[in-house]
Amino acid sequence: MRCILIFDHLNDVLFTKCNKKFAAHIQKLARIQGLIPEDKDENDVSNKLSPNTIIQLFAPIVTSQRVMACQFGNSYTSVQCQDGTNMVFDDFMGYMFVYIASSDVTLMKRTLGVCVSIVRHLCGPDVALLKWNKQRVSLVSSLLDAWITLRGCEQSILVEAIEQLSVNPDLASATLRALHDATDKLRTQSEFSNVHALILVENKFLSLYSSKNSLDLSASDILLMMLLCWVAGDKGKLMEDQDNFDDDFLSPENSLTEESKGLNIAGKLANPTCKDITNLFGDSRDSSISEGLYKLAEDDLYSQLVLLGSGHNYTANAIHITELADGINLVIIIEASNLSTSSGLYDSFYYLNTINNLQLQKDIDELKPAFDNLDAAIKKSIDGIKKNRNHINNDIDMCQRRLQVKWEFIRKKYVELLKSRDPECVLRIESSTSGFTDTMKELLQLTCFDKNFLKQGVDVITAVSKLVRQKINDFSNFLKVKALKNFTLGSRTSLTINKYLEEFPGLVHFIYVDRTTHRLTAPTLDFTSPETLALTNKKIWTMVDHSRAHLQEGHLSVMWKDTTFNYAYFLWFEDNSGSPLKCKIHPNHLMKNLPLPGIICGDYYKKLVEVCFPKLSPNKIRIYELYCVHLGLATSSCVLEHSRRLAATIWEVTGVPNNPIDIL
Repeated sequence: MRCILIFDHLNDVLFTKCNKKFAAHIQKLARIQGLIPEDKDENDVSNKLSPNTIIQLFAPIVTSQRVMACQFGNSYTSVQCQDGTNMVFDDFMGYMFVYIASSDVTLMKRTLGVCVSIVRHLCGPDVALLKWNKQRVSLVSSLLDAWITLRGCEQSILVEAIEQLSVNPDLASATLRALHDATDKLRTQSEFSNVHALILVENKFLSLYSSKNSLDLSASDILLMMLLCWVAGDKGKLMEDQDNFDDDFLSPENSLTEESKGLNIAGKLANPTCKDITNLFGDSRDSSISEGLYKLAEDDLYSQLVLLGSGHNYTANAIHITELADGINLVIIIEASNLSTSSGLYDSFYYLNTINNLQLQKDIDELKPAFDNLDAAIKKSIDGIKKNRNHINNDIDMCQRRLQVKWEFIRKKYVELLKSRDPECVLRIESSTSGFTDTMKELLQLTCFDKNFLKQGVDVITAVSKLVRQKINDFSNFLKVKALKNFTLGSRTSLTINKYLEEFPGLVHFIYVDRTTHRLTAPTLDFTSPETLALTNKKIWTMVDHSRAHLQEGHLSVMWKDTTFNYAYFLWFEDNSGSPLKCKIHPNHLMKNLPLPGIICGDYYKKLVEVCFPKLSPNKIRIYELYCVHLGLATSSCVLEHSRRLAATIWEVTGVPNNPIDIL
């Protein structure tokens, strides 16, 4: 029994993703409580799981959570029921995310955190988009399926890092030149000033070229591109048979009663109209697999508007995906809004939500800094629009003027409140806030989620994609084979890491991650026996979970063994010269304030550096992870010696020279 729910500020359901067991259980409870007639036919279409039923059943726990969060600042993180069912909670911009399942709480928290991250990228701070934009609902669901599927089979998604495809320098140079030429041609379009072009091969990173002055792509952004490519590609259809969300998966559109009958398509949506988007879902489960992306050209160009970035620095980007060959995707990313506008609007929603919570808590003392931050964020948004006048239309101009007028009125009310501390001022402010919030949402749509931007330059993007396809056509087959076996512990003759792995007797597998750049180096899991592969995969996935559990308790190095293997995990710090750095503050008591280890739910490693080295600049610190799996006969001293040598010599594959480090 599994379900993810998203509730808005009024406890209305914005998003539901559940399986049949959950739907059946809710139906049973609804009948017992008289919410639906007992004699109603269970197979009746009108008797499917409805939002009203969910609201009535979950209202007590949702209301309790809001009271704990808003009035006491001490919300639940999880609740366990007597029958073993767990409920996990998360919050984003005042919207409540709930995951109900009989699974491990830590994995549930990570899954829900990934859901929050996906919603943040697709909707920005306006999560209420999910209430009316079914296309966004479909894409959130599909991306979550993609993450669940890939996490179960891809090491890079498991540890949340980017695996670099190892190719020779000539091939790497040829690929980079092709991307360079592509971005140059795209920049001839006046609206395409900042462009990224990257190639992904079977969920591995091959090459990236970014135009001058464009904002850096983070590793979590690239992981999102991998998920989008999975959804856009044919492999997304495999999710029908790999129901990782549990048996008999129900996608959001089929788990609620509001079913659309207008557009029934088994392929991908072409040239969507507003009506198409409203009626995106048919009865077929195919509709939730690869629809969330617009098909804008005959040559399978799939596009979407997404917010990229981290922290509070988000920019709106048009993502265009073209499959160059089977499993090889070209991703073109074009900045659709400037940083001041998008990040200013994001901050405005954030601080407005903070102020709303403080008003509920009647905490006037903390209101002043939050009000100052909100004032600065709105000013930043408006200034960003004014400085970008060449790229705005009358709708944006009029909307930002309305926002300015409404904010001036509310601003005066807040100044009055901070001076008089009169509770009546709060009521006057709250009566004006709704219209102000609606105007902010409208401005967000016009500047960051304007679908017209996706259509700009489609012909040029299509032509550039064909050009890149032609340039890599000669070696595309090689790339596909290389992606399947990037390198393995058995390929001793190749000029990769394996040339020295003969000196590591008993080493079965390792995963090395440079957490400064989040780049992963690991052999491809390649065993002749399927049974051995399945066993080893399960052991490695369990090892990663076990290591993270200890890391969250403050243990930076762990070694243990079972009846089959000997495992080791190390996390260490170095300065820019490669000299080891010892953490002077033991982080165990501070770990509870950090996100889960990884980068999708928040950059855990960046925050860990800040905790362990509060007086040093993060730019002067490098952080690394190493997982090792040895045969069970290997001694602890042997494992430690191998780990040290492996960490010291891995640069021969990564190409980044490194000094020997002191793991322990």
